[in-house]
Amino acid sequence: MQELIAAPIKDSGIDKDYKSNRDASIDLLKTVAIIGVITIHISASGYSNSLGSFNWISSLFWGTLTRASVPIFLMCSGAVLLNPQKELSLKKLFSNNLLRIIIAMFFWAMAYKIYHLLAAGKFSLELLYESVKEVLLFNQEFHLYYLHIIILVYVFLPITRIIIRNASKKQLQYLLAVWFVFGIIYPTVKSFWPFTLISGIPNQWFINMTYASIGYGVLGYYLKHFPLSKRRIYLMIFAIGFTFVFGATWYLSTKQGVLYSKFLEGMTVGIALMAVGLFGYFVSNKKEMKYTHIVTYISKASFCVYLVHVFFIIIPEDIGLTVHILPCAISIPLVVAVNLACSCGIYAVLSRIPMVNRWLV
Repeated sequence: MQELIAAPIKDSGIDKDYKSNRDASIDLLKTVAIIGVITIHISASGYSNSLGSFNWISSLFWGTLTRASVPIFLMCSGAVLLNPQKELSLKKLFSNNLLRIIIAMFFWAMAYKIYHLLAAGKFSLELLYESVKEVLLFNQEFHLYYLHIIILVYVFLPITRIIIRNASKKQLQYLLAVWFVFGIIYPTVKSFWPFTLISGIPNQWFINMTYASIGYGVLGYYLKHFPLSKRRIYLMIFAIGFTFVFGATWYLSTKQGVLYSKFLEGMTVGIALMAVGLFGYFVSNKKEMKYTHIVTYISKASFCVYLVHVFFIIIPEDIGLTVHILPCAISIPLVVAVNLACSCGIYAVLSRIPMVNRWLV
């Protein structure tokens, strides 16, 4: 993922069974993840500060802390949609789940195109026609690329569900081990010596990022159904992942004189460890979880928030309201809170409009 960031599960439609039997741990993870997605995008502005400065380090801290957000969304999807006890017919998958994602993707992609034309004062029928072509060819607003990934993940759901339904625990462990080696470790190390010396077909052994996303769904299902007995191990795993990502990114950025973003990508070892730690800690704590109105609401709103939150990054920046108005250690969480509030406000309105609440948010 670029940054790999994720489109949340939309409760109404994508899994009605889940809606009627809410899982507090999944709600909390979705809430944490959507706040994390916003934080990742807002933190990016802070990297324009002098490399190694307090503001740059603060931006890296917030950006690293929340970097596992998209993998967590994928894992939430797997935990919910791969459950063999929940029915998911091909008809429902294609006429409801996938169709909703596709309609929402094209609608909001076009909305962003129109906004950019209006903001630049260049709106015309010719440019509008060009924008329509770009949208149809998937040249869309940067954060919508995850919807392209989730479409593929959904297409493979019937196959993935067959594997989950018939595989033993050891077979799932083997599957995840293969995924981790070729979808996480290899993409992480292939640009470093001595792996740079490899030539020929082995250069193609790694799993493409898009297809590797399917593995995160399987991982989410596995961690939910086979949690570790000692929950504190998850915190240690998260801490190890964070330390590696933050430390290695800081060190290599300083060495190269520019932000080194390789370890910030979702299909890398450090981010995977952070995702395992955070997801595992919360889903293994399900019995202690209790509902709170705000968490449940943000979880329900997360798909809409994901779709519209970039508007509330672009518009303030257009009028000079950026993270640079205060030290980034303070401004980033502050701007995130404002963005989340505005995005949830949009959901509060759109979720009350018939058809819109079904297909667009």
